[in-house]
Amino acid sequence: MNYRVVLSEPAQDEAEDAYFWICKHSPARAEKWLNGLLEAIKSLDFQLERYPFAPEAESFHKPIRQMLYGKRGGVYRVLFEIRGEVVQVVHIRHAARKYLKP
Repeated sequence: MNYRVVLSEPAQDEAEDAYFWICKHSPARAEKWLNGLLEAIKSLDFQLERYPFAPEAESFHKPIRQMLYGKRGGVYRVLFEIRGEVVQVVHIRHAARKYLKP
């Protein structure tokens, strides 16, 4: 089954914030990072079982899953929910940040 992938407004803002932070240090890398992130997010349209539940799933009592994107110290967690035929990306957070709480 193919899903429609939608980014929430907070997820869009978080991706933009990360892009601008990376851009301050390396504009060329930032562009490549953002394009890669968007491609990875597009891949959420199928085989969602390959992604584990996020640590937040238990505290929010929701089946929130996560996809990791990046390397070494630049890993981001793409948090998403499956809502019928839609994959809703709810947050994009640096992996070093504390987990979300309700």
